Amino acid sequence: MGELKDKAKGSANKAAGVAKEAAGEVTDNERLEAEGEAQQVKGKAQKAKGEVKGALGDKV
Repeated sequence: MGELKDKAKGSANKAAGVAKEAAGEVTDNERLEAEGEAQQVKGKAQKAKGEVKGALGDKV
């Protein structure tokens, strides 16, 4: 079950990051834009962690 949880968290973080980055671009807020980019990276890492767990049968 950890696989799905990690993938879901990763997708949520990635989506939130995209929204933050877009808001930062629209408002010309470089800090918000950078936070969005960082959150997207975090989301991708969480999703990859879930995929590894799935490949190894949640033994990680």
